[in-house]
Amino acid sequence: MAWNEPGGGDQHDPWSSGGRRKGGDDGNRGGNNGGNNGGNNNNGGPPDLDEALKKFQKKLNGMFGGSKKGRGGSGNGNGSGSNKPRNVFALPGLLLIVALAIWAASGFYLVDQSERGVVLRFGKFQETVTPGLQWNPPLIDDVRMVNVTRVRSLTQTKSMLTRDENIVKVEISAQYRVSDPSDFVLNVRDPGLSLENALDSTLRHVVGGTDMIDILTFGREILGSSVASRLQSYLDTYEVGVQLQTINIESTSAPGPVIDAFDDVIRAREDRQRTINKGIAYANAIIPEAQGQAQRIIEQGQGYRESVVAEAQGQANRFISLLGEYRKSPDIMRERMYIETIEELFGSTPKVLMDVSDNAPLMYLPLDKMRGTSSSRNDDNLDPRVLENTSQTSSSSSSSSSNSSSNRTSSRREGR
Repeated sequence: MAWNEPGGGDQHDPWSSGGRRKGGDDGNRGGNNGGNNGGNNNNGGPPDLDEALKKFQKKLNGMFGGSKKGRGGSGNGNGSGSNKPRNVFALPGLLLIVALAIWAASGFYLVDQSERGVVLRFGKFQETVTPGLQWNPPLIDDVRMVNVTRVRSLTQTKSMLTRDENIVKVEISAQYRVSDPSDFVLNVRDPGLSLENALDSTLRHVVGGTDMIDILTFGREILGSSVASRLQSYLDTYEVGVQLQTINIESTSAPGPVIDAFDDVIRAREDRQRTINKGIAYANAIIPEAQGQAQRIIEQGQGYRESVVAEAQGQANRFISLLGEYRKSPDIMRERMYIETIEELFGSTPKVLMDVSDNAPLMYLPLDKMRGTSSSRNDDNLDPRVLENTSQTSSSSSSSSSNSSSNRTSSRREGR
């Protein structure tokens, strides 16, 4: 018969703890042995969760010194359990162990590749940690992360007084990064504010030593380089731990009420510079040409000098040679030199001299006119009317000369 069928009073639950039947039959026995057999499973079934929790509670009570009492102790007075002394340090010790584990686990942290960690132990600088997994005791060490690769920027717009007592408005921007994390964290309270004040002081110093027209025109690059060098020296003196990357002069302008007048001044200066550039270009074009002409004249003079010297030397050599021949035969050389001189003189004159004997007939050719006519015909630049007049004049002069020569011949014949 099944255990849960009606009339099965002798059957018991297979998941029960054993030989307990009804409370009235085994009351005395349960009072004596309930504490010993309460957790046994005679049939080998699954464990009872209530019994497991009760066992765990008993173990905790035993660990912390609590009393153990058997089950059913009020039946016959035989179930009273024994008492153990309580351990007052057990619970605080367990809590201390748990707190130490949590404290140690909270000390691990990760440093990124772009960061550096500044470790302060009780407020005093200890070390600078590198990227990776690090551990420091919590509540003892304070770790401050600083990004050393990010480029930070700062922009300022200020109105300042120049050297020539004018007011100029300058907009400047600075880019920087952290070079020393410990100095950046510890030496100054606010590195950004310190950099801003240093930039303001540097800009006022540089602008105060520069004329306004230079700041507004071509002096902006020089202004930026001067500000960068001086600002970096200030930051190194303050030990801020900052390295400048670039300094950019974004804009420079005059105050609003006079900006039109300054624009006119700038345009006039640009026109002046353009005119100067044109003059320089013209000078660069003319000077080489003049130098070339001067060099040509110098070379011509040198050539003329050399030719004159060579001619003089040739004449001197010729004279020396003639002198030697003259010493050998003075009369012949004297007559020869006379004839050559006469020939040279009459060769350059337009007159013709003829030696006519008394018995020979007179024959005349206008050699001088023929020579002049032939030379004039060779000249292409003469006017044809001039040539015609010249030919008429030569013909008339030739006829007149022929008439005069005929008259002279007849007079000579008559005189004979």
